[in-house]
Amino acid sequence: MKRRTKIVVLGSALLLTAGVASAATASDAPRERATASDAPRQREAAALTGTAKLYRSAGDDITFSFDAHLAAKDKADPSKATGTFEFSHYLNGEGARAEVKVDCLLTGGKVAVVSGVVTESDLPGAEGKRVGVTVHDLGRHDRLGYSWASTGSPVDTKELPKCVSSAPFEKVAKGTGDFTVVPWQPEL
Repeated sequence: MKRRTKIVVLGSALLLTAGVASAATASDAPRERATASDAPRQREAAALTGTAKLYRSAGDDITFSFDAHLAAKDKADPSKATGTFEFSHYLNGEGARAEVKVDCLLTGGKVAVVSGVVTESDLPGAEGKRVGVTVHDLGRHDRLGYSWASTGSPVDTKELPKCVSSAPFEKVAKGTGDFTVVPWQPEL
């Protein structure tokens, strides 16, 4: 045989031997026990995530961001939702922003209603007030509504119940809506 052919045959034999040996070693190795982290992860009961700016012809800069979740173990109680959401509204350099701790999350199909208590805001009197927001996840045409559309400023709202908001009447600015709603599926 020519030298080149001998090298190819020898190389192939070595590769074949190494492959058989590693397969044998893998099959002879003791099987590892499955752990909890190996188990398939259970889907959360509900969620609302994403950020968008609202469209306003006057040029208002209005942004909403959500990171709200209801764990699978809390499927029967939407008031055990966790997370935060933020919103801001500025026009000509004036306005306010707020951070909110989630206290309720209900979703159905592509619609979510989330509420929470304002934990930090530069709007005097807003801290400690509950607000609610509704999101309709329509892909590139998301819509949004908020409790103070019908009740007035969050500062003026007396005691808003959990998971209360308005219909999603506002349009999201083109190219900004990336809301994702995980639908709640309670056992009825």
